[in-house]
Amino acid sequence: MMNPGVLLCERSAKRCAAQVLRMAATLQPPPVSRGSKRGSSRGFCSRPPPWQFGSGERHGAPCAPPARPLGADECVSLWEQLFSERGVSEPRLSSEYIVAHILGAKTMQSLRAGRQEQSLTETQIQRVWELCSKRLQRMPVQYVIEEWDFRELTLKMRPPVFIPRPETEELVGLVMEELRTRGPAQDSPASLRFLEVGCGSGAVSLSLLHHCPQCHAVAVDRSSEALDLTRENAERLGVLERLQIVQLDVLLDADSVLCQCGSVDFIVSNPPYVFAEDLPLLEPEILWYEDQRSLDGGEGGMDVIKQILCIGTRALKKNGKIFLEVDPRHPLMIQEWLRSQSDHGLEYRETHRDFTGRSRFCVLQKTAPEC
Repeated sequence: MMNPGVLLCERSAKRCAAQVLRMAATLQPPPVSRGSKRGSSRGFCSRPPPWQFGSGERHGAPCAPPARPLGADECVSLWEQLFSERGVSEPRLSSEYIVAHILGAKTMQSLRAGRQEQSLTETQIQRVWELCSKRLQRMPVQYVIEEWDFRELTLKMRPPVFIPRPETEELVGLVMEELRTRGPAQDSPASLRFLEVGCGSGAVSLSLLHHCPQCHAVAVDRSSEALDLTRENAERLGVLERLQIVQLDVLLDADSVLCQCGSVDFIVSNPPYVFAEDLPLLEPEILWYEDQRSLDGGEGGMDVIKQILCIGTRALKKNGKIFLEVDPRHPLMIQEWLRSQSDHGLEYRETHRDFTGRSRFCVLQKTAPEC
């Protein structure tokens, strides 16, 4: 519970809290049908999530803030309490990120000395209430503040495009290590070309292009929203001229993917890998806001993974590699699938663990000559 001494006027804060909680009670997200194992595009949610409604008027207006000056720390503490009482995950971090964003900083800790105690302007307070009310509806913080850091890049974010996770930064790190350790007999970085399947916001491709200025990439996704966001982020970061963006569904048209990308040195992907039966167990922030096509890997979570492996057998140059982020159950499943296939020309090289110790990344290599 919050220390009563944090707020200068406890009764005013409690009155505002009661107003917000009454308002939030009317903001119940769409009910989830437990009878379906698939995503919202297959009847998973009974109606669209709040972000599809536009103005938010159908969910009511946020309560007015207390009629007195408020410092940054006070706003953070007040909204931390409200988030906690409404079951919003990471209540402290959520409120800190939002308040810091409005003050032009990444974190509260990065604010200049004394700024946290200073009173916010009326406009800033109104903005805090507006954005925190979105978070109260379980909108992810990344969508609320409309940006997020991935490695050293700041990327624009908006629903329903998939939000990159910390594990995916490790996936990029694996590829970067491979690029650093390429022997002298390998192609020079100037000739490197890679394919990303399921680019989302562009985080993976853009990070690799940023680190390797002479690399070129083909980024594929079936979502027009994702491709628009990738293009916007690429333009902001100055790498658009080295990025080919293609709207294709690898499950439906693998041949077109091959035509677009040609021969590549490596393939990297954080594909949809959630087991279909696990989708109903995901957090509300994921179920109600993110495009579930970017999550749903089908029965066993292997639908897109197997297609990427098939593409790899034809698109990779000899000794080219595939880098995948997967469910911890998938490394063994992938190896079993490879043993069941013939003439694929792929060799399973290694499994890497993520920062939580789970088997999260698979590396495969093409050993057969190019098709």
